[in-house]
Amino acid sequence: MTRYFAAGIAALMIAGGAAAQDTSVVYPFEGSFEDAAFSVESAIIGKGLVIDYVSHTGEMLSRTAADVGSGVELFSEADIFVFCSAVLSRKVMEADPMNIAHCPYGIFVAERAGEVMVGYRTYPAGPMQEVQALLDEIALKAVGD
Repeated sequence: MTRYFAAGIAALMIAGGAAAQDTSVVYPFEGSFEDAAFSVESAIIGKGLVIDYVSHTGEMLSRTAADVGSGVELFSEADIFVFCSAVLSRKVMEADPMNIAHCPYGIFVAERAGEVMVGYRTYPAGPMQEVQALLDEIALKAVGD
C-alpha cells in the first residue's frame, strides 16, 4: 500500500492552510466507512491500547455547517479515535517533557465522495517518530496491509 501524499488527497483533507502531505499520512480503505471504523478500533485494541474517546467530527461538521454559513459537505462521515500508550508516552516525554503537546494520539477514518480513508497526523523528528511508527502500524493493520 503506498502512502497518499498526492495533491488530490491534500485537497480532500485540508481546506486551506498546510498541505496534508506536510501534516498527515493517509491510506485508502477498500470497504465501507463502518468497516473501516471497526477495523481501526480493532487494530488499536489489538495493540493492547484503550480508546479514550471517539470524536464524531463528521457529524459535528454537518450539524454546524449552516451555523457557520457553509453549505459544503466535507465528509460523508468522519471519526477520530483518540488513545494513548502509557509506555510510549512516558518514553517520549522523558526524552522531552514538551512532547506532551502531541498526546493523546489519534487515527481518523473519513469518507468523502465515496472514498474511505484511514490516516493520522505526522510527528516531528526524534523520539516522536516512535509514536508515528506505532500509528503507521495500526493504520496499515486497519487497511489490511
